[in-house]
Amino acid sequence: MPLYEYECQECEERFEKLVSGSPPPGSVRCPECGSPQVAKQFSAFAMSRASAGGGAQECCQTATTGFS
Repeated sequence: MPLYEYECQECEERFEKLVSGSPPPGSVRCPECGSPQVAKQFSAFAMSRASAGGGAQECCQTATTGFS
């Protein structure tokens, strides 16, 4: 199940919720005030590199050949 980030339109509380598929309107409620008026937010995700100087090529080579 994907984890979505929401913001309440009533109290501006931001929260995350595990949802299956596309939830019907009004089914996701703010945990703070209970309002169904929530908006899905774009979430940033973290990505790390294999090393400080490494890029995708080094990362892939490390994955296929072992430790660099």
